[in-house]
Amino acid sequence: MKKIFAKKVKMTQLWKGDSVVPVTVLELKKKNENDTLEGFSVGEKVSVSGLSKGRGFQGVVKRHGFHGGPATHGQKNRMRAPGSLGPTAPQRVVKGRKMAGHMGMERAHVKNLLVANIDLEKGILMLRGAVPGMRGTVVEVIKK
Repeated sequence: MKKIFAKKVKMTQLWKGDSVVPVTVLELKKKNENDTLEGFSVGEKVSVSGLSKGRGFQGVVKRHGFHGGPATHGQKNRMRAPGSLGPTAPQRVVKGRKMAGHMGMERAHVKNLLVANIDLEKGILMLRGAVPGMRGTVVEVIKK
């Protein structure tokens, strides 16, 4: 199992025949002399870990996929409200309740991304598909 760290540069596309392949361009971050792309080959599968994009404070509809309340039956300003917070018996909000709060900036792991292209001189690795995080973040690429 080989592990390297790379900086996410951008998303782009490659033309393969008549089809378009979406790729993410990663630039190798050398922590020591042993970090190289020589163990990777085009067409093999890798896993990528990194921090997801931060989205700030979000409500329950965007954060957890709640459907919101009805538009009628006396509801006025409760369209995107979470609804009931639980039973009256414990007289508190139970831990783990899905509520509004900070969304994103969590460790995300994407498996089985194909290596689309490699440039050994520039230290660039192109992976087919999306990689977690925004441009400029450092991700961890793991070859099995």
